[in-house]
Amino acid sequence: MNSWFAFAGVFALFFATHSIPVRPPVKRRLVTLLGARGFTLWYGLLSLGMLALLIWATQQAPFVPLWAEASWHRPVIWLGMLIACLIAALAIGRPNPFSFGGTNNDAFDPQAPGIFGYLRHPLLIAMALWAALHMVMNGDLAHVLLFGTLLFFAIMGRRIVDMRKRRNLGADNWATLCSRARKARRIQRPSRGDIIRICVGVIVYLLLIALHPIVIGLPVFA
Repeated sequence: MNSWFAFAGVFALFFATHSIPVRPPVKRRLVTLLGARGFTLWYGLLSLGMLALLIWATQQAPFVPLWAEASWHRPVIWLGMLIACLIAALAIGRPNPFSFGGTNNDAFDPQAPGIFGYLRHPLLIAMALWAALHMVMNGDLAHVLLFGTLLFFAIMGRRIVDMRKRRNLGADNWATLCSRARKARRIQRPSRGDIIRICVGVIVYLLLIALHPIVIGLPVFA
């Protein structure tokens, strides 16, 4: 029972820290104190640390099986995680006025939207894909609660960010920007930067495979 309380406590702390970006007064004060880059760096480290702590707390919770692993689980997860890594690699550090986490959004060119012409919220999509795949693979109560909640958080986050961005940009400007980005994706070709990012995504995927048994304690291809 104590391990369930610890799991719930870490879960609450995880969501408390992840509410910072959606609370403009708190975020503004931190950006003023740390600077924009400092905030991004420290918040990224905090997010990774809290995720690691949450995964650890999940592993300490009592094992309550809900479903068994099927033969198709692992191949689907291998492919799905590669896709998630590629999506994240194509999105991180690029201007994206549609979602959170964009860098230098004023420089966004709707005539060359990149992945944002297809996905307004690629990082949330990558997170949702990661959570869904791991929920399927880990069919016990604690992991289903963990990954199911993160999946719900990623899906609902898209709607919340859409509402906020539409309000901030104005409904007409928002609609025009989305329309121009969608039309431009039909004629855009992968840039040199896109190809480099795809290679980085593959490298990150391979690193995750190598580190998984060290960090999580389970090999990916067992």
